[in-house]
Amino acid sequence: MNTISTAAEPSQATEDSTANAAPAPVEGAAGADQAASGDTSADTASAPAAGASADAQSPRALLKQLQQQFKAFRDCLPLAIGIDKQVLARMPNLNRKVMRAALGIHTGSMRYLRAMEKATVRFDLDGNPGAEVTDTHRLHAKELLQQRFKKEAERKKAERDAAVQAEADRKRQEKLQQLASKFAKR
Repeated sequence: MNTISTAAEPSQATEDSTANAAPAPVEGAAGADQAASGDTSADTASAPAAGASADAQSPRALLKQLQQQFKAFRDCLPLAIGIDKQVLARMPNLNRKVMRAALGIHTGSMRYLRAMEKATVRFDLDGNPGAEVTDTHRLHAKELLQQRFKKEAERKKAERDAAVQAEADRKRQEKLQQLASKFAKR
């Protein structure tokens, strides 16, 4: 991601950064294993101004902006295939890598995967229904959720086992100290 050193040439720097980014298709199904939670907000008064500032923002900040600006993101609706092209059409100066990372966070969130698991229709940015959600995409979302639940259950089990082992070690040390103190008196 390019940083802009002078304020006089922001459009040229933005064009350079988006020209160097390799475009890749982004499906609205499911992607990254990260949960979505935005913690900063951006000015969304006008799309070109927001798009120009998007080069310097993080994927989470961009996701927060998309949630504020577009119904499909705000309501966590199943996104239309090629939603990245719709976003770029509305925000042409957007850094593609940041946008793809933000889409990955969104489509990998538990909330989105749960919505995809039960969805029948995909939606555009404004929340208008579009193509149907295929059984393959619903199954993929369901599998990702099952993997996450399984991983979380394994993590909790490991924590419980470690706590039980630590308690057993503490009791063993306590008994050893009692024995040591008992035989030290003689």
